[in-house]
This record gives sequence, C-alpha cells and structure tokens, in this order.
Amino acid sequence: MQRLVERGVDVTRVKRVRGGPSTGVTVLLHHGGKRHILTYPGTMFEMDANDIDLDYLASARHFHLSSLFLHKALQPALPGIFRKLKAAGLTLSLDTNDDPDDRWDSGLEELLGLVNIFLPNEDEACRITGKADAETAIGVLAARVPIVAIKCGKQGALVQAGQERWRLPAESVAPVDTIGAGDSFNAGFLCAYLKGKPPDECAAFGNRTAALSTLRSGARNLSAISSCSASFFRTPNKQVGRTPLGLQTKAFTRRARYAGVEGVIKSSRARAAFSR
Repeated sequence: MQRLVERGVDVTRVKRVRGGPSTGVTVLLHHGGKRHILTYPGTMFEMDANDIDLDYLASARHFHLSSLFLHKALQPALPGIFRKLKAAGLTLSLDTNDDPDDRWDSGLEELLGLVNIFLPNEDEACRITGKADAETAIGVLAARVPIVAIKCGKQGALVQAGQERWRLPAESVAPVDTIGAGDSFNAGFLCAYLKGKPPDECAAFGNRTAALSTLRSGARNLSAISSCSASFFRTPNKQVGRTPLGLQTKAFTRRARYAGVEGVIKSSRARAAFSR
C-alpha cells in the first residue's frame, strides 16, 4: 500500500478486512519453456459487488478488469457493473488472464460485447476462440470487440481494430524477470489509449513498458522505471506491418512517446486498474 501511495495512487477506497482469507499469493514454476502458475487467491475469491464503490469508479475515465476467472464472487455482477460504468461514459478493458478450470466462460461472452479493448495473451486468445494461432483468433475476437491486442511474448503484439491489423515487434532487451510484463503491457497500452493514440502506437508503447518491467527482478519493482531514462520511450522509429484485411500490406513508421501512467489502483481486494 505504501508503494502505491508513494507513486501517487489514490488508495482511499481500498477496503481492509479483518478475519477470513488473507492476501493472495502467486507462485510461478518454470518447467522448460513453459511457465506454470500456482495461486492462493485469498480475498480475491471473496470480493463481491458489495465491496465495489460504483460511484467512485464512475468518476474515472476508464475501467480495467483483470483475472476474470479468479473473481468468483464478483463474476455474476460484472455484466451489470460494466453496463453502469459504460453508461456513465467510461471506456472499458478486460484481460481475463488464465482460467484455472479451463472452461473459459463465467460470463466472458457477455463481457466481450461490452468492452472497448480486450488484452489477452496468445495462449488465452487461442483457448477462448478454439483457434490454433493468434492470427486466426484475433479475427474472431475483433468481430466482438472494437480493439483487440494479443500479447505474443518475444514476438511482440498483434493488434486489430475493425478491418486493420498490426504486428508490433517486441523491444530488444536482456530480461532479468518477466513476471508482470503482461500487466505492464496493459498499463502502457491503456495509457497511450487514454492519450488518444491510435491502436498501433498504443501497442508500441505497451511493448516498451513491458520490456522495461523485465529489467529488474520482481513484478512491483518500481526502481526499474525510476532509474531508467525516458529516452527508452523515444527509441528510433521502427517499421511496422499494417494490414487492412483483404488489402495489400503497407509499411509505415510510427513513434510512440512516453506519457506517464495517469492512475492505477491495485489491491488485494481487487485487481482492477483505472485512469482518472
């Protein structure tokens, strides 16, 4: 909590609960090239709609939800919450993260019809759609969501908005720890989106924030950002593949510039983030 306060995050609506489950813990196990995640959800399983201050959330510009399948008690209320926030003028984004039950439902189809941006990784996108590759999966998802950005690890990001599709290469860094890179991509993407940037620039900025987050050990290690020059976010223009579906591929360049994250709220009671 103190770290969040030090970074200027408003924590006045964080609820402290005495007794019952405690803060969750996640352990990551590496088996060859594949990473396995073991999570004790703690209070995340217990949080329900009564714990949400909707008036406070509605004062924001954007609402982001992650770890959909771990919000067991909150899931039934999420479509209603999303509709109320959307009616209040907020834009919405979703990152489901993994489904431990491998069912990929829990109201996901309804939520996809409400969000502005969907931010899965490659494996999640394929599992949700039943497709074998990200290129096919993104076409299915883009029929439901205005902007889809699929995180593809070392291959960068695949983005589609309407009939336009972009492949954004990953930044070239020597990673120390990749924990939190996906969430960092989300933060960078959404920061640029709230600045009015087009989807390809949002993804380029997301790739940069993701890469930066890997330069130190620990998902919450802010020293990587504090000690890194802003020039990291002003690297030379890179060629990006822009593919209007069914049309000839064109090449163009874009420059994604640093713009500070406007606001993120995370707590053990809710892995939600929003920009005010």
